[in-house]
Amino acid sequence: MGFNPLITAALGISEDELIRLVTADVSEVFTTMVDIDDVLHVPHVVDPVKHFNDCVTAMVGLAGAYNGMVSLHATHSLAMSFTSRMLGMEVTEIGPDVNDALGEIANMLAGSFKQHLTRAGNDVRLSTPSVVNGKEYVISVGNPQDTLTLLFDVQSEWFILSIVLETE
Repeated sequence: MGFNPLITAALGISEDELIRLVTADVSEVFTTMVDIDDVLHVPHVVDPVKHFNDCVTAMVGLAGAYNGMVSLHATHSLAMSFTSRMLGMEVTEIGPDVNDALGEIANMLAGSFKQHLTRAGNDVRLSTPSVVNGKEYVISVGNPQDTLTLLFDVQSEWFILSIVLETE
């Protein structure tokens, strides 16, 4: 599912171009912060996911000319792998280090996305990251028609980047 056409029209960019930019942002953040060069965008329509099992979700809110949320959803094993690479040491359990690492990755992705929103001089602010993890949980944010959900493959596992965006 993608953004409402009114959103992309307001941004002055096609959804395909926005997906290309966000995919490049994801690659850059993961190359720089997580030292992973082989993040592969899986280009098919992904419905917004709400139910998660054995995952970590890091979320950063957007407020201003555009309101919404940037969410990163990763399996426990992938979240620990990301954290291990960022810290340069093996992480074998979900805890504060994983929460901090995923929160920081989500914050960097939200900051990169914010640049696409503020090109025309729009004011958008980011919240402090929030992180949820657990065996089973549900997250409901925004209207599915205002949500861009992208699936990525890394190390033969998946993670999801979900962006909810509404205009004032």
